[in-house]
Amino acid sequence: MKQVSKMMICAGVLLLISQIAEAQCSICTKTASQLGERPAKALNSAIIYLAGAPLAIMGYIGWRWWKKEKEVTAHENDIKH
Repeated sequence: MKQVSKMMICAGVLLLISQIAEAQCSICTKTASQLGERPAKALNSAIIYLAGAPLAIMGYIGWRWWKKEKEVTAHENDIKH
């Protein structure tokens, strides 16, 4: 339970940091500079938003893999003892 709370705190911090992140490639930066201030901020937010889904999927897969490895390791330790 303690690990889950640590992971939730880390996820919250990452979400807060992502609000100030600059997530534009050079092409997007050039396009955003031509659009103006508000559309550029909206474009940056959209890029971060769209990056969230693949990162969440990878995080879920990594979490499931970690849980499965933990179970397998515990099972192997039980067999050895």
